[in-house]
Amino acid sequence: MKPFLEAIREKVLILDGAMGTMLQERGLKPGQSPEELNLTMPEVVASVHRDYVEAGADIIITNTFGGSRFKLAHYGLEGRLAEINARAVEIARKEANGLAYVGASIGPTGQFVEPLGEIPFDEMKAAFREQAAALVAAGADLISLETFLDIKECRAALIAIREVSGTIPVVAMLTFDDNSRSVLGTPPESAAITLAAAGADIIGSNCGLGVDGIYDILCKMRTVTRLPLISQANAGLPRLIDGATVFPGTPQEMTAYHERMVGLGVRVIGGCCGTTPDHIRAMKAALGTVQQPWQPCPETDGVTFLSSRSGWAAVGGSSKTAIIGERINPTGKKLFSQELREGKVAYIRREAMEQVTAGATLLDVNVGAPGIDEPAAMERAVFCAAAAAGVPLVLDSSNPAALERGLKAADGKVLINSVSGEAKSLRRVLPLAKKYGAAVIGLALDQKGIPDTAEGRLVIARRIRNAARRHGIPDADIIIDCLTLTVSAEQKRAAETLRAIRLVKRKLGLSTVLGVSNISFGLPQRPLISSAFFAMAMEAGLDAAIINPNDKAMMDAWRSAMVLLNRDRQAAGYIEAYRGEQASATVQAAGSDGTLSIRERLARAVIEGDRDGIVPLVEEALGEGLVPMQVSSEGFLPGLEEVGRRFEKNIFFLPQVMQSADTMQAGFARLKVEMKGQKFESLGRILMATVEGDIHDIGKNIVCTLLENHGFEVFDIGKNVSAATIIAKAREYAVDAVGLSALMTTTMSEMDNVVKRLKVAGVKTFTMVGGAVVTQEYADLIGADLYARDAMEAVARIKQLLRVGDEPLR
Repeated sequence: MKPFLEAIREKVLILDGAMGTMLQERGLKPGQSPEELNLTMPEVVASVHRDYVEAGADIIITNTFGGSRFKLAHYGLEGRLAEINARAVEIARKEANGLAYVGASIGPTGQFVEPLGEIPFDEMKAAFREQAAALVAAGADLISLETFLDIKECRAALIAIREVSGTIPVVAMLTFDDNSRSVLGTPPESAAITLAAAGADIIGSNCGLGVDGIYDILCKMRTVTRLPLISQANAGLPRLIDGATVFPGTPQEMTAYHERMVGLGVRVIGGCCGTTPDHIRAMKAALGTVQQPWQPCPETDGVTFLSSRSGWAAVGGSSKTAIIGERINPTGKKLFSQELREGKVAYIRREAMEQVTAGATLLDVNVGAPGIDEPAAMERAVFCAAAAAGVPLVLDSSNPAALERGLKAADGKVLINSVSGEAKSLRRVLPLAKKYGAAVIGLALDQKGIPDTAEGRLVIARRIRNAARRHGIPDADIIIDCLTLTVSAEQKRAAETLRAIRLVKRKLGLSTVLGVSNISFGLPQRPLISSAFFAMAMEAGLDAAIINPNDKAMMDAWRSAMVLLNRDRQAAGYIEAYRGEQASATVQAAGSDGTLSIRERLARAVIEGDRDGIVPLVEEALGEGLVPMQVSSEGFLPGLEEVGRRFEKNIFFLPQVMQSADTMQAGFARLKVEMKGQKFESLGRILMATVEGDIHDIGKNIVCTLLENHGFEVFDIGKNVSAATIIAKAREYAVDAVGLSALMTTTMSEMDNVVKRLKVAGVKTFTMVGGAVVTQEYADLIGADLYARDAMEAVARIKQLLRVGDEPLR
């Protein structure tokens, strides 16, 4: 067979369908590890592969989705990881028999990476590296990362795989909901940018949606990537029929988007939940009429795409000149320097939010102050800025250790500031940019200093570009800083900087950036000089500017130039910024709290996730005479309710919600000390469990945290819990509601069993259900009292169900 990446250029390949449901039909017991069957029932696993090969699958996927150390540990199998994964490849290889490629499946671990979870990046990466090493050594043709919910975890997996092998083809897929976001708030564009940068060869989406929904996701991805795409849709949304979970999508329905998929650049089409050999057979047959060779997608005009967990930005091409906020920098800021030494992040959070509100599209993060542990400070700063602002970051450091710590902490594709033309700098920085999938700013200087002429700076820019190419970094990920010199000292060189911008763009086709404000240093009325030079630089083709976005003159110049240079189409941004005010109006800095009451400041701390600041505010509130219940109900809860409103409007996403919840927990910890053993009045008693056979508990844990923060007493009895245990604990704790979670289609039917048995046992309690595969239709069918799509909705609906604040609970 031809190498896999060659094959997909010649024709679209068909990937197989669901594995878990097929194994369940053939003997997999509830609560048993599917991967264990590779050792105990290899013929059953082989029969699934055989059926898919006979149906025409060009790629079969190994039974290793849960083959990581974290997942296998739930069954006491972590010591047999290498054996389980190698055996899976061996089984698939035998059944493929030269007719199909063997794709090695790697799924999520069920854990979150710091700061959202407790697993350090290096530990997560090590877990994926261990599994990938076993799969590669066993002879897999490619690796398929599938059903990831957390872009940071998927990024860790990609980096780990590339440490094992730089050549094995890697497919990377995230799962999205019908709002075109992952559970943690990542849009398709951000996912595509991050996954491509981290080393994926094919990107796309699987699970969660039907073929129409997956197509919409891939259309968004196509706007930011030229990579081949993959579609692995579910066979519709699951239904419960005669006690069994059924996916209603027919084989014919799965082929409806074939022509559009192929035209979009999809080179692998497969199935996820509910798809069977019959679906694969129909998909293969239908593909014959629309099959075509790979047509390279149009170039993106050298645009540099950057990403965060919840957003993305374009630098270069016809995009607006990117504004890089420069305020997170300790130079000349004593209070910020002191915070860095104390390990605090209040200044970073405030500046991140204010700069984005003022118009920054990227945030420069510099923590290089004397007397601090810069790598640790960079990690804290990246965690904080990423959560507070949601825009891509620029890591500003000359310390390789600090850069690497920041690159590990990042959620997406960042921009490194910077590398110079000096050989030592190139050796230290470019390998980091390549390994972690970052773009890089190249300074047009070397050990000899800054060249006097534009031509001299062009020579260094070319040197940086050539070195980057040798490291496998594409030209689009190099942005050249032509360097702004102080005009008061070197007046003639300002014009050379503008000439250098034009030369770099014309001769090298690279994007450019400047630290614009340096131009006016030492002069009176600095904004006059800075804004005039900024306008000239934008006319020369400047693609990004490092400035203070709270500087009104600079932002006025930027908005005006974007209209005049036809980068602000129909002047939409300009009109939005100045509608209803005179252009000379004073722009007030956001976030002033001088007029806010202590209750309002407590609420704002919860909204902003200010964990460092919440305890001092609690102390202040207690000092003003508020009792703990007032601090909670009049300070914390209004803030958390606002977080809920922003979540509903897609302003906040799950990471911000969890950060706010964590902040509130820190405040509660201080209040509990004050209460000396007394307890807050409970809004209700809730039992939470993941049903038997299911070991996934991330969603359940988040619901537990938010319920507790809203004043409920929560009894979390864990995962893989039997119906008998749930019934016994519901009676023991005399709960008002039982919450049931399931992630897998193979276990959601257990919810039906639990709900029925609770009723038969006479346990008088409400039931609520949720999980990735659960729907309102399913909840109604099994007789559950409540269904929630996400954690915030679960809190709101349980309050409504129990009529909190209306009348006593039943």
